[in-house]
Amino acid sequence: MRDYFTRQAPLIWEKGMRFRDRREAGLRLLELVRRWPEPPELVLAIPRGGVVVGYEVARGLGAGLDVLMVRKIGVPGNPELAAGAVSEDGEVYVEREVIELYGLDESYVFERASSMLGEVRERAQRLRGGAERLEVRGRSVVLVDDGMATGSTMMAGIRSARRLGAKSVSVAVPVSSREALMRAALEADRAEAVFVPDEFFAVGEFYEHFPQVDDEEVIGLLRAARAVRGT
Repeated sequence: MRDYFTRQAPLIWEKGMRFRDRREAGLRLLELVRRWPEPPELVLAIPRGGVVVGYEVARGLGAGLDVLMVRKIGVPGNPELAAGAVSEDGEVYVEREVIELYGLDESYVFERASSMLGEVRERAQRLRGGAERLEVRGRSVVLVDDGMATGSTMMAGIRSARRLGAKSVSVAVPVSSREALMRAALEADRAEAVFVPDEFFAVGEFYEHFPQVDDEEVIGLLRAARAVRGT
């Protein structure tokens, strides 16, 4: 049976309060995950901002850290609105409500996924700095991002982790819309967020500092995580 939590932050969360940055968000998320009966063995972070958050969680748990490369597939003329998403192992998630609203066919999402897959895999390899992907099969994993608005990329990530043979798949984020968390809970074994606001417009509004994370920072964090674990 899957668990669904919309837990408030461990400290009192005042209206309008925000995380200072992704590092603080990661530390707050670590507090939440540490309460789980069985801490995950592997943190799979969605690039790029999710890696900054995931690094703090992995370091605090003594868990492995890797990226789970997922790319959003935008609606024609509106790339920020997800019609679906594709992961590096070819898992495709279709946002059925969106494609119906825009009069699109599922074939659009699958065709875009096919054309993007090579680039997605190349980028994953670059972010890992040439290192091998950490083994997922038979391990309990937690998927981490800096927040969830619609949850499209996370949904593709959950299905990808299952396809790779994970023993269990959980989701943990600093902040999420209620709708996205509910959707994740239906797919994952566990889905939790530090904060689930009543009104949600964009992930960045819940951070004081929300700069773009570049590839070099991601590469550095993954390298540091491997060095700590000797992998």
